Amino acid sequence: MAEKSLLLENIIEGIQEKKGKNINTINLKGITGAICDYFVICEGNSPTQVSALAESIEKVVKENTNEYPIRIQGKQQSEWIGIDYGDVIVHIFLPELRSYYNLDLLWGDAHSERIPNLD
Repeated sequence: MAEKSLLLENIIEGIQEKKGKNINTINLKGITGAICDYFVICEGNSPTQVSALAESIEKVVKENTNEYPIRIQGKQQSEWIGIDYGDVIVHIFLPELRSYYNLDLLWGDAHSERIPNLD
């Protein structure tokens, strides 16, 4: 992905601040039927970390872009949290749910980029 939006960069920063793992960005621009420009998929090791990742994303994005999510779902269980920013939709999973739903392969014809873990 040669060009990343400021929103996308800040979402990734928010994930990395709380040590989110296995970040995958999927560029859906130009894909027929796509509901947004990008999916960002990542995981946390526990419901507590999944929740912390969502809070970190919201905080970093708000501070650096003054953008707010249109909708957030899944915060109560913190097993799969979806954050909708319109052009970018973020999915934060527990590893077992990520494997089960396998959203990483939903848009097989789209370009995806794995972001290295910051260990």
